[in-house]
Amino acid sequence: MNLMRYEPKALDLFNLDRVFDGFFGDELWNPACPAVDVKEEEGRYLMEVDLPGLTEKDIEVKMDHNLLTVSSHKEEKKEEKEKDGYLIRERRSAGFARSFVLPEGVDRENIAAEFKNGVLNLSLPKLPTVQPRKIEVKSN
Repeated sequence: MNLMRYEPKALDLFNLDRVFDGFFGDELWNPACPAVDVKEEEGRYLMEVDLPGLTEKDIEVKMDHNLLTVSSHKEEKKEEKEKDGYLIRERRSAGFARSFVLPEGVDRENIAAEFKNGVLNLSLPKLPTVQPRKIEVKSN
């Protein structure tokens, strides 16, 4: 049985010191761990997670407070009868979990996920920024 499971520490998306501390270590280069790209746009952050060979049914996305976790667990079983009475049974199991600490200002209630062509796209909208308000001073 081939069991590949990868669970790195939560990665703070916008704390570059933590990203580069582990950049050359095994945790970001593990082949069982999917590649993730994060970019900032005008009103949102966009995460692209490479998940070739998976379907949307194989993927789980969870939000717990400010921790976003993308995970998968997939099992395959294959049985064949060969000549001379031999029975071949092959099983394979693979999984991963990646967690990300989201920055302040992400609208956690409106995160959207779309899976297409082996790539999971997560749209993390930003909350509207609170603008200072001018208070009119009236005289008596």
